Amino acid sequence: MFSSGQLIFAVCFFIAFVIAAIYSYRKDTALHKIYYKGNYKVLIGFLIFIGLLFVIKICFKR
Repeated sequence: MFSSGQLIFAVCFFIAFVIAAIYSYRKDTALHKIYYKGNYKVLIGFLIFIGLLFVIKICFKR
C-alpha cells in the first residue's frame, strides 16, 4: 500500500509533530492558566449535551 520511504517519512513526521506540540504546550503553560480558567465547565456541559442527545435517541427508538 505504501512504500517503505513513505512509511519512514510518516513516522519521522509524526515524531517531529509530537515533539513540536509538546514543546509549544509547555512554553505556553503560564498563558493557559491565565486565559483558559474554567474551560472544564464547557467540556462537562458539552459532554452532558451529547449524553442527552444519546438518551433521547435511545428513548425515541423504542
